[in-house]
Amino acid sequence: MPVKVVVGAQWGDEGKGKITDILAEQADVVVRYQGGSNAGHTVVLGDEEYKLHLIPSGILHPDCLCVMADGTLIDPLVLAEEVQGLQSRGCSCDNRRISCNAHVIMPYHIRLDELQEQARGRGSIGTTKRGVGPAYTDKSQRMPVPVRAHDLLDADVLRQRISAQLAVKNKIIQSLYGAEPMDAEAVFQQVWPAAQVTAKYVTDTRAIILQKLADNAYIVLEGAQGTYLDLDYGTYPYVTSSHPVAGGACLGTGVGPSAIDEVFMVVKAYTTRVGGGVFPTEDSGALGEHLRQRGREFGTTTGRPRRCGWLDGVALRTAARVNGATAVAVTKLDVLDDLETIPVCVAYQLGTERVDMMPTWPEDIEQCKPIYEHLPGWQRPIGDCRAVSDLPPQARAYLDKIAQLADAPVTLVSVGPSREQTVFYP
Repeated sequence: MPVKVVVGAQWGDEGKGKITDILAEQADVVVRYQGGSNAGHTVVLGDEEYKLHLIPSGILHPDCLCVMADGTLIDPLVLAEEVQGLQSRGCSCDNRRISCNAHVIMPYHIRLDELQEQARGRGSIGTTKRGVGPAYTDKSQRMPVPVRAHDLLDADVLRQRISAQLAVKNKIIQSLYGAEPMDAEAVFQQVWPAAQVTAKYVTDTRAIILQKLADNAYIVLEGAQGTYLDLDYGTYPYVTSSHPVAGGACLGTGVGPSAIDEVFMVVKAYTTRVGGGVFPTEDSGALGEHLRQRGREFGTTTGRPRRCGWLDGVALRTAARVNGATAVAVTKLDVLDDLETIPVCVAYQLGTERVDMMPTWPEDIEQCKPIYEHLPGWQRPIGDCRAVSDLPPQARAYLDKIAQLADAPVTLVSVGPSREQTVFYP
């Protein structure tokens, strides 16, 4: 059975939640391989919309095991609230598992994230202030030993970890930022009730995943954020603190690269990003606002309006090579329904040179001017299309252009938010 990686081709918010949910219908296991509660994946079933932040997007399929693997960050407070919300809507969430090695976002990480962003002022990088950066920093720093999911099982160990962390963190909070220190016991009392919701699902997920591989199970590895938010391959420093690229699936789960059969790259039919950083195809005018309103481009996690622009073929081509894309899923094609012509960036102009791959240096990207081709729009609704032959010729031509830029076949197209609004290529 296949092992598929679902990875975002842009700056996140590509619609990976819907694609993962669709693949999960046939999958035995869905594994979230990195990121924390800064992620927002949306799944729509009929009239019901589910906003997921930590739990893998296969959770609505009760026979699919959903794993939060070693590379993820667990916020017990967010997770408890998310589970409670799903259970109130009839989803038991008993099909989830949490890696004992996953690091835990604590209230002091969130406080430090807030203080750091405030201190940056106009130089803010636009984090979600969910504590992700400080938690990953602790993971790399290693001492004092940070809280991991296994520590949520033992009150005494958790207290010790919190006390050791705050002995250091409070010095930073007070001396560097001039803020009030945090009380270790108060933090423990805040986290411990939520930890009880999490604790019984904490286990050795690496062993589970490797056994599922040995059993020839169908496994989907789900990434959060997108290629250009990757810590190494994104538009640094306006990136996340983990590895959303396909290679991060191996790091975050323990699955070796030779076990992966397919890299399913998800690309929005246009481009968006949240927060600061370069964005060569951004449209700050009326058409950009049209994309925002029609595409409901507001953050699932923060509600912030997303910056909107046109499909960036240079970024797409580069992402396809970085991720080793074998298939492309295109989302939100219906958002372009009423446009007479649709700009597609096919290259950049950098000084006197034509550039076909994303420069690695952000200052060079800032100097790039997009070179556009203008494709004819289809100017009719496509939300009811269910087969490739139902799509207007202009829509099929647009998808052909995406496949050409990515050098990988389009195999799935989303023409609306709900699960059934999907076109599968034969």
